[in-house]
Amino acid sequence: MKKSKYDIYRNYIKRPMDFILSLIAIIVLSPVFLIIAVLVKTKLGSPVLFKQKRPGLNEKIFMMYKFRTMTDERDENGELLPDNDRLSKFGRFLRSTSLDELPELFNILKGEMSIIGPRPLLVQYLHYYDEHQKRRHEVRPGLSGLAQVNGRNAISWEEKFNLDIEYVENVSFIGDLKIIFLTVKKVFVREGINSESAATMEAFKGNKKG
Repeated sequence: MKKSKYDIYRNYIKRPMDFILSLIAIIVLSPVFLIIAVLVKTKLGSPVLFKQKRPGLNEKIFMMYKFRTMTDERDENGELLPDNDRLSKFGRFLRSTSLDELPELFNILKGEMSIIGPRPLLVQYLHYYDEHQKRRHEVRPGLSGLAQVNGRNAISWEEKFNLDIEYVENVSFIGDLKIIFLTVKKVFVREGINSESAATMEAFKGNKKG
């Protein structure tokens, strides 16, 4: 079967392009990395980086890196306070500008992520997915994606998954380029950072029955 131009981009161009662009971005933004690291250390304490296991391509688990945005404040029983209480004003700024996600450039450099793709979600969500939703793991997870430029955390899980699968089925250079430009626009406008009732997005608990 003859390969389409979309197959060629997806299989032979996308990964090398991710590597080159992430390497350039890390070098150019190194002063920004340093400044944010110092501010996080000063305002939120150690560790500077937030590390968490996430499922990637073909559900392979990897360690994702982000700048820390929450404190370690606990109640009288030693339990961590709710996310809203631990998310400081500085942490909200990092999230609203997506600066907290800059360390994911190293995940892209390592081949665990892509610049554009479905966002990597929590490992515990894996057993909740139906066959349709599992298709989001047919490509590398992305720093940004179709769902992020169409509502991000302000849209429902169903809408988010449908957009993820739409991306999987239509990976192309032009499509990725459009998402990159829309991502830059969204960062400046700061749209869709939070859901209506949580600091980020409500936990996914599977598909509703009935």
